[in-house]
Amino acid sequence: MLQTGPQPGMITRVEDYFVYGCGRCARFATPDCSTKAWATGLTTLRRIALDAGLTETAKWGHPCFMHESRNIAIIGAFRGDFRLTFMNAALMLDPEAVLEKQGPNSHHADCLRFTDTATPAALEPLIRAYLAEAMGYAKAGILPPKERVDLDLPLELVEALDADPDLAEAFHALTPGRQKSYVLILNDAKTSATRLARIERSRPKIMSGKGATER
Repeated sequence: MLQTGPQPGMITRVEDYFVYGCGRCARFATPDCSTKAWATGLTTLRRIALDAGLTETAKWGHPCFMHESRNIAIIGAFRGDFRLTFMNAALMLDPEAVLEKQGPNSHHADCLRFTDTATPAALEPLIRAYLAEAMGYAKAGILPPKERVDLDLPLELVEALDADPDLAEAFHALTPGRQKSYVLILNDAKTSATRLARIERSRPKIMSGKGATER
């Protein structure tokens, strides 16, 4: 059953994604939401995933598809495209060389990117094959090898961690990906004052075990 109206924050029911959007930006529940522009393609991806035998749930404000208690893939809509992203991309063989990296900081090609709502239906056999591959890894309990992430922490963050043992303990308990998210937003700052301000604003998230882009 749908919520009676759009609620603040990320959606927690899959159906609401297709009605209102993900809830991660101000375009939520407006005609300008990216889910509206790509509705047909998103619905097709959802059908293909469910037909493949995946279990659907809402995670991070998006429809996420699971198998054997493992996250397999997630769908998302953006201004210029919509995507099916595989969660353990390091395992994917990608024999058709169709997977793309989502951004310059992605380690692996992990997503099928679409700019035409008719493309998912045209590529259904390929999508099913890739989902089946990912489901096979989940069933066999195969995980990608852990990758060592060497982070060059900004000086301001080093000093903040040295001065605050509780913050340091919480930061070092974060996953490498979450640690990296803070390094990225700090390195993007132009001045030391801005980096210090971002560290201060990020403290509650770090203490609660969240990454920089998590709510």
